[in-house]
Amino acid sequence: MRANILRSVAACLAVATLVAATPRASRLAFSVREYLLPHLGPPPAFAHDPAVGPDGIVWFADQQSHYIGRLDPETGDVKEFPTPTPKSGPHGIIVAPDGAVWYTGNLVANIGRLDPRTGKIREFPTGDAKDPHTLIWYYGKIWFTSQQSNKYGVLDPKTGEVKVYDAPTPRSLPYGIQRHPDGTLWIALFGTNKLGHLDPATAKLTEVTLPDAGARPRRLAITADGRIWYSDYARGYLGMFDPAKKTFREFGAPDDGANPYGMSVAPDGAIWFNVVKPGAMVRFDPKSEKMETVPIPTRGSVVRNVTIDSTRGRLWIAESGVSRIGRIDLKQ
Repeated sequence: MRANILRSVAACLAVATLVAATPRASRLAFSVREYLLPHLGPPPAFAHDPAVGPDGIVWFADQQSHYIGRLDPETGDVKEFPTPTPKSGPHGIIVAPDGAVWYTGNLVANIGRLDPRTGKIREFPTGDAKDPHTLIWYYGKIWFTSQQSNKYGVLDPKTGEVKVYDAPTPRSLPYGIQRHPDGTLWIALFGTNKLGHLDPATAKLTEVTLPDAGARPRRLAITADGRIWYSDYARGYLGMFDPAKKTFREFGAPDDGANPYGMSVAPDGAIWFNVVKPGAMVRFDPKSEKMETVPIPTRGSVVRNVTIDSTRGRLWIAESGVSRIGRIDLKQ
């Protein structure tokens, strides 16, 4: 499939429970550099999730225009790869160890593999998982969540076989998924106040109930010490569960109604997450328990997911609905 090559414009713009008081957030020396995408609308580019390869190239899924995008951070060039199945609604995206780009066809029940050398895409049906959501690479296989179907599943790329499993709690809406240092997987169950602990060897999902009934964990980040961090979208908290100690902590986001969403862990151990209402990224230092905000220049964007390029010290954010990809240089 031939890629549509377009030039982008880079715009530099400048089970015990403890509840912490809302930290006072200050502004950092960090800033967000924005890359303008070709699709200005209508509809504008709707970059949902970003992923970065070992070469520093940024890949993103455009859910509304139904293509996979490739951004070269050094030149600002963007290539677009339309999905073979029309109106597929690409959502989650990752780069596998071999450089292949994988994404979820959220609206058409498939998972796609894009070969970055040829631009060709192969699609794998996901069966009863009608809306594959977020995916993760795990020892040669793709584990994924399926939100509205209330399922999670695994795809074997070698055979194309997909196995799908029901989440224990009805309407629990399996959402973000991350790997733990012990080799297990964790899933945010966005429709309820629970986290799911997944054993890939047995495919069994064990639920961990969060202390507050109103908690709604959406995305996850796991630090090297094994603690599970989650964005409590409904209540406006950054939450933490320590599986070893069976303890919880909660830290209020800087603004009321902030709706914490996309998140990741930086090489220095800091937790970065987005707050929707003020339109900013927040850096949380687990050691000092301080939060610091970095405003996103373009108003109206919603950062649904973020990714870290540890090699180059860059945080990448997908700014849905405003035709932009954002970058924060973490090395000062």
